[in-house]
Amino acid sequence: MAKTGATGIIRIINAAGYSWLGFKAAYKNEAAFRQELWLSIVLLPVALYFGENYTERAILIASLVFILLVEILNSAIEAVVDRFGDEMHPLSGRAKDMGSAAVFLAFVVAGLVWFSVLGR
Repeated sequence: MAKTGATGIIRIINAAGYSWLGFKAAYKNEAAFRQELWLSIVLLPVALYFGENYTERAILIASLVFILLVEILNSAIEAVVDRFGDEMHPLSGRAKDMGSAAVFLAFVVAGLVWFSVLGR
């Protein structure tokens, strides 16, 4: 929970600490995040090698980070839904399905980026 009243550099330091806790929680609790992180780590050298310039390398790497970002948001949605109980509710299912769809679309975007850059 954020400390109230923090400003300037203290607020930035606190925010960085909370972000680190979020990364740790995602890695510890979410198998999909771990898989996607390791996939990104494996593909990072591929992006650096096959990207012909800084722009292509940045786009390839950004598409991998985009998948991780959307997965973290999806996990956050699932955590909030699960916080309110395990009973089946149409809105809970819809929220989880939409989060999953967002991850799928992130993979589609990354695939299009990789195919467009590497398929030239």
